Amino acid sequence: MSLLFPISGEPVNLLPHSGQALFFHGFFPTAQSDQYFNSLQQEINWKQEPIRIFGKEIMQPRLTASFADEGISYGYSGIVLQSSLWTNTLLEIKKRVEEMADEKFNTALLNYYRNGQDSMGWHRDNEKELGINPVIASVSFGSERIFQFREYNGSTKPLSFVLGHGDLLIMRGQSQHHWQHRIPKSASAKEPRINITFRKIKI
Repeated sequence: MSLLFPISGEPVNLLPHSGQALFFHGFFPTAQSDQYFNSLQQEINWKQEPIRIFGKEIMQPRLTASFADEGISYGYSGIVLQSSLWTNTLLEIKKRVEEMADEKFNTALLNYYRNGQDSMGWHRDNEKELGINPVIASVSFGSERIFQFREYNGSTKPLSFVLGHGDLLIMRGQSQHHWQHRIPKSASAKEPRINITFRKIKI
């Protein structure tokens, strides 16, 4: 497992080649992260939605919610998400993330991992609505979880990292062409985690 942390506030690129995955450890301070986690846990109408994989519909192993600018919709794996308008908490988080990413986002997918049995399978954020080289910004609050990359057309061993409370990960460049990522199940994770993945839908 790789444990990389920024030095003097500088981000670390977790990818060895073909794109960037810039990791900002503790981007949000602990007290602020606590506040955001509690607000999101209580305010969001979390749901367990179905997903279609290899033609079969199954329930996703986590809870989700979707938020976006008015008139914007986002879908993946055969489902179109019904998005709500931004909450004040999400707007606060989005503003800070946009400043660091130098990008304006118009949609966000929220994932609530109740414990280590909830997970996210291998995937790329390469939907055509996101454009050729999308900027994807991912914020984590709550319990630490392992986050993995693997080469899409390679056979190398997955790269594993820890995403913790208040961490920010910005994927950009050709990362979605050449790399898949996931959150695997974890026997040691007992507490919940909330992840917000900001995206920009090309209108």
